[in-house]
Amino acid sequence: MSLAADGYGADAPGTPPAHPRRSRALLPLDVLRGFLIGTAELVPGVSGGTVALVTGVYDQLISSASHVVSAARRLVLGPQRLAGLRVELARTDWWLVVPVLVGMATAVLTIAGVMEGFVSGHPELARGLFFGLVAESVLVPLRMLPAQGRRHWGVEVLVVATMAALAWWLVSLAGGSADADPALPVVFLAAAVAICALVVPGVSGSFFLLAVGLYTTTLTAVDERDLVYIAVFGLGAVVGLASFVQVLRWLLDHHRRLTLLAMTGLMIGSLRALWPWQSSGGAEDGEAHGPGALLAPYDPVAGPILLALLGAAIVLVLLVVESVKERRLAASA
Repeated sequence: MSLAADGYGADAPGTPPAHPRRSRALLPLDVLRGFLIGTAELVPGVSGGTVALVTGVYDQLISSASHVVSAARRLVLGPQRLAGLRVELARTDWWLVVPVLVGMATAVLTIAGVMEGFVSGHPELARGLFFGLVAESVLVPLRMLPAQGRRHWGVEVLVVATMAALAWWLVSLAGGSADADPALPVVFLAAAVAICALVVPGVSGSFFLLAVGLYTTTLTAVDERDLVYIAVFGLGAVVGLASFVQVLRWLLDHHRRLTLLAMTGLMIGSLRALWPWQSSGGAEDGEAHGPGALLAPYDPVAGPILLALLGAAIVLVLLVVESVKERRLAASA
């Protein structure tokens, strides 16, 4: 289904949004979705965009974020600054955006230290759980593919393979030396790049922070309420997101099939980071959460396998629920 078919991105300027406003009854569920997205961003190798896809709010969030960016641009550049601002903000689904943001902020502020401890204290179990979740999630963008003939199958296979190889390579770069006292301009730039991973399934912002040595530093700053660091990081994230979300929305509008296939490849390649059994990735002066060499299963074996199956089962249940909902909507149309 395209964004235009959903009612996102299809409205002419000055017209009310074509899509129905989100039910207020979904507010607690949307807070939970945001909490899960925020939690995913704390785990190296897991993308918040993947969780947004799995929970069924990816298109809506990208569209609403794009309207917010357009509102800011209209306010600064015009024409009709105030009128344009009001139009774009009115087209933003705030009853989705605000609960999701509240859930994300809650996750980051409350469990950053817990997740850091879980990932470092039980790496095989943590990677096993998220391996199963991400592996099953590969089905999500494939289910969203618009219908198209097979005449481009060679190009499409190449896109998936290329993006999978790219993600695999990028993951292997993570685990650089940790920087305990980074310069604030470096924090700003790192946040601007890492936040882009929030909206691209299969690309982990946490792994980018690992690569530049800021993962542990950032989680520690959040856990210890380092307000200066958090403010600079947040400003960089806003700038990065505003710069990237319009590009992604355009790709989904005009090249939806290839964009979703590229996301599929990125998710496949990101599994490199989540193989449960790896050698220690962090040197004494490096990031303890960095990836190591892939190894054959060693103790513990049962725990990671069972948690991988649990992660896959959670995604499968969500997909079944979504399919049932789609059939009911189609039957009532």
